[in-house]
Amino acid sequence: MGRSSSGLNSHVLMLNAHYAALRVIDARRAFSLLFKRDRHDQPVAEVIRVEDGRYVSYNFDDWCELSEFKREFEPADQEWVRTIRIEIAVPRIIRVLSFNRLPRQEVRFNRRNLYARDQNLCQYCGKKFSSTDLSLDHVVPRSRNGPTTWENVVCACLKCNVRKGGRTPSEAHMKLIKLPAKPRFSPVMRLALSSAKYRSWKQFLDTAYWNVELK
Repeated sequence: MGRSSSGLNSHVLMLNAHYAALRVIDARRAFSLLFKRDRHDQPVAEVIRVEDGRYVSYNFDDWCELSEFKREFEPADQEWVRTIRIEIAVPRIIRVLSFNRLPRQEVRFNRRNLYARDQNLCQYCGKKFSSTDLSLDHVVPRSRNGPTTWENVVCACLKCNVRKGGRTPSEAHMKLIKLPAKPRFSPVMRLALSSAKYRSWKQFLDTAYWNVELK
């Protein structure tokens, strides 16, 4: 697509042919799908916009044409990707026309989801930190066979982690601000939905699909 901007890293919600949420992908993958044709020379995906309560679809050419209008009159409402010829608005939602698989129902246990579950709060002192200033702490230490699970791993600032050391919270005279638990829905998705620019995702993400993972 020629030159591009950081808009290629923007998040795009991908739906299946029945408008069920599949996953969140980056704009680079979304544009690849929109540009692609199947063996019958039919588009593989289309852009979906919610306009006045209706779902309106755009193929790649139509979306490029709409992007020219939005670039002139609504440039601040979108992220943008620049090609050799034009600048294209990054869509919020695409629909894959022949892919009907439903999302996997398990919330992944990983560092990003742990930070999101605990909202970047140290679970001992309750203060908020950047991800680079947080560590992950085993409530029951690994030296005592504490498992690496949702129920035994929490975010902790470096100061609290050092203070606790290889002890349990009670031994260190420390208290968790809440008991750790496995989230029912993707914590990262909850954070994304708190942003106004992803408001259009909400009607596609009922509780059955809130565990859709970022890819």
